[in-house]
Amino acid sequence: MPNKGVTMCKLKTVLRLYYEAKLSQRKIAKSLQLSVGVVNKYLQRAIEYNLSWPLPAEYEDEAKLAVTLSAVAKKTVSPEPAFDFKEIHQELKRKSTTLQLLWEEYSATTSNPTSYSHFCLLYRSWKKTQPQSMRQTHKAGDKVFVDYAGQTVEVVDPDTGEIRKAQIFVGVLGASNYTYAEATWSQQLPDWIGSHVRMLNFFGGVPALIVPDNLRSGVNKACRYEPEINQTYADFIDYYKTAVLPARPVKPKDKAKAENGVLIVERWILARLRNHKFIGLAELNQAIAELIHYLNQKPFKKLPGSRATAFAEIDQPVLNPLPLYPYEYANFKKARVHIDYHVELEHHYYSVPYAFIGKEINIRFTTSRMECWYQGRQIAIHVRSYKKGAHTTLPEHMPKSHRKHMEWTPGRFLNWAAQIGLATTSLVKHLLENKPHPEQGYRSCLGLLNLAKRFGENRLEKACSYALKIGAKTRRSVESILVRNMENTAIASSQVYTELPIDHENLRGKNYYN
Repeated sequence: MPNKGVTMCKLKTVLRLYYEAKLSQRKIAKSLQLSVGVVNKYLQRAIEYNLSWPLPAEYEDEAKLAVTLSAVAKKTVSPEPAFDFKEIHQELKRKSTTLQLLWEEYSATTSNPTSYSHFCLLYRSWKKTQPQSMRQTHKAGDKVFVDYAGQTVEVVDPDTGEIRKAQIFVGVLGASNYTYAEATWSQQLPDWIGSHVRMLNFFGGVPALIVPDNLRSGVNKACRYEPEINQTYADFIDYYKTAVLPARPVKPKDKAKAENGVLIVERWILARLRNHKFIGLAELNQAIAELIHYLNQKPFKKLPGSRATAFAEIDQPVLNPLPLYPYEYANFKKARVHIDYHVELEHHYYSVPYAFIGKEINIRFTTSRMECWYQGRQIAIHVRSYKKGAHTTLPEHMPKSHRKHMEWTPGRFLNWAAQIGLATTSLVKHLLENKPHPEQGYRSCLGLLNLAKRFGENRLEKACSYALKIGAKTRRSVESILVRNMENTAIASSQVYTELPIDHENLRGKNYYN
């Protein structure tokens, strides 16, 4: 029987406010001081008996109305409407399609259409009878749900012969239920990112949103409102120009699609492979790919078409395009710029603009390149080098004084020295060939060039000759000779300099092979 506090007058008012005033059930409940449950209960009963507003004449009698609405029907009156709700449910997945639009299209084809509010009530009643995974309406190209299956598959590692357990990654598009699955050795970040890349390539496009579970590989800190996304995962998301919204903790409805997809993959794919022995992931993934094709082609039980046809009609046309190249896995680290305007990455040194000396920067690096970022701005990019202890330096990163060194070559130094004399040429050769690093030799030679400007080329040639005779083969020694005017002493002038053999540990000499 109706609640004692609920009069037949209020029951009529519920119907009038819902069908005529088009108020929501919550607003009706608040207006009439009823619970939402009571309002919903009597509206559902009204649907069973095809009651709307205004009431048919036979139900003007409040007593009859009370009996009708409170009685438990011994025989369910089938409310089978002239609507294909399965088709309506599929249509609602298309972008910008609403119940209002579908009702207007229906009304244009019939002379006595049902009201919009009654149409909505009938659809929502039908949806409540569907499985949980079908009750949510996901727009086309909007979301892909990703997760790992709880079940693993034993695979022989071809490199070691060891039997390992492969993890099964599953991705399901929300609107079409189009499904992807693959096996990886782990759930760690590189495998997690790699699975996403291959999944998007399989779809041939990018959905607007990726919904993962709060897996540690993708989410550093689970939070209902602002989950903290792993930096590499965030970089991947940015590269594909999509977004990520992890399922809220302890909210199974948020990931119903993923859980249902995992369950289907376990029952329809992994169960069929339970007695197979696989050597290597490639063999297992080949078997999974064949069964995934079969699953996507398999007709729906309660909806028209299949996952493949729904994907082609609904999701595929509105997916965002893939970038030109797949994402390359990236790592991140912080580093402080050294006094020589270089940063160290795995024992190799890369230059940044010298203005950032002493600053802490962020490094993003892949197998092929490294990038330097400061406060969200890229300040340098280099091809990745794996030569330990070596330097990769760009001239534009150097101060002007250092950049001048880069404009010189050994040949240019030797040509300059040859214009002065044999002694200067011999000393320049020695400086270029006996320094640990070429740039150190360049600096010494530039020092000699500066001495020529200060003291003149004739004095420099004499000073170099004297330095070679006494074995003082450094720029500093030549400068000391010039400052003290020692190049014109009796010892320095005792003979004209002729080119001496170059003293270098890598020159074996004529007697080496005797």
